[in-house]
Amino acid sequence: MSGTAIGRQILASLGAAERSEMPFRHWLLRDVVPASVGAAVTSLPVQPPAVADTLGKRETHNATRVFLAGEVMQRFPVCREIADALQDDVIVAAFETRFGAELQGSYLRVEYCQDRPGFWLEPHTDIGAKRFTMLIYLSREAEAADWGTDLYDGPDLWVARAPGEFARGLVFIPASNTWHGFARRPIAGVRRSLIVNYVVPQWRSRHELAFPDRLVGGA
Repeated sequence: MSGTAIGRQILASLGAAERSEMPFRHWLLRDVVPASVGAAVTSLPVQPPAVADTLGKRETHNATRVFLAGEVMQRFPVCREIADALQDDVIVAAFETRFGAELQGSYLRVEYCQDRPGFWLEPHTDIGAKRFTMLIYLSREAEAADWGTDLYDGPDLWVARAPGEFARGLVFIPASNTWHGFARRPIAGVRRSLIVNYVVPQWRSRHELAFPDRLVGGA
């Protein structure tokens, strides 16, 4: 078992993960991270970016994005602790076993998102360079339950919405049918989340990687 509180919490959440096949295979998780860790992340002195319309894509405003990497991990111990837990061989093996992921030889990439009113994401699939996607929701607002990720059957047909309460999570293995996004709707506050990806070795934006000199699994 992982030796950290974050690792133990992640493993416990995997044991109770709820699998669904509609509209594509995904898992819903509870209590993915300890409450103290989630609170530490949302208390970081990192202001939500004041951005215009995202045009339905996060990369529209790449310069304002925050990754658990480089200086961020040096300045904020909780960010390093989260990255260390997600890089841990025990956690990686648990993800591979529970979700059928192939993570050996990939790189860890974790983004801290703070989405303000007006934010939206068009349906997309994450296929290509991402081998694994996990979203960990960190908002405590009363409306946060409705701030989870929207799931689609194809690019146009909305099917379901993941629960967005604090420390809830969504996992899927990117494939040609994993259409997801964030439909336009009110955000009364700031929608906070962590997006965890394991990406292929050829990932070009090295500054986004938690450990750009260390492949998952030590390969």
